[in-house]
Amino acid sequence: MGSLLRSVAGVRWGELRDATGAAAGGIPPLLSRIAYGDEDTARIAVDDLGDAICALGFVVGEATALTVPFLLELVGSPHVACKGELLDLLGSICRTDQWHSAAAATQDRKHDASYQRQPGWEAASRSAVYAGRSVVEGAAASVRPEEAAPARKLLQLMDDTPRFPEL
Repeated sequence: MGSLLRSVAGVRWGELRDATGAAAGGIPPLLSRIAYGDEDTARIAVDDLGDAICALGFVVGEATALTVPFLLELVGSPHVACKGELLDLLGSICRTDQWHSAAAATQDRKHDASYQRQPGWEAASRSAVYAGRSVVEGAAASVRPEEAAPARKLLQLMDDTPRFPEL
């Protein structure tokens, strides 16, 4: 992958699933296209990655939290195109509460087992976004409005979105 995204190879992607299937076949190549592709290639890869790790813009999966640090690394890199789109994707991940809402609404306790892992995926994903606050603050200070505006929007979202309560 080069010096950017060097740690991608250390993730056991083959053991993870995303919304499109096995994470190994989709996430690492998409991250690489974002990092090293031209602007059009990178934009398409961000859209495809969003479908994989934040389906429909509001459902995170098992591989999402492990992908967030790489999104933040890309946002912090000076040569990556479409940082605004990456910041928007991080905002979508931060906003998700689909699994927590479903678990909280479940009155029938026999279905509790089906909601044991998914809320954890959301909490871990949101925490991973919060952990990158300094990167987002750096983007918010950019002189490029297409980066600064979505970064400021994400910072506001982070300030307004509470951590998930324990279920």
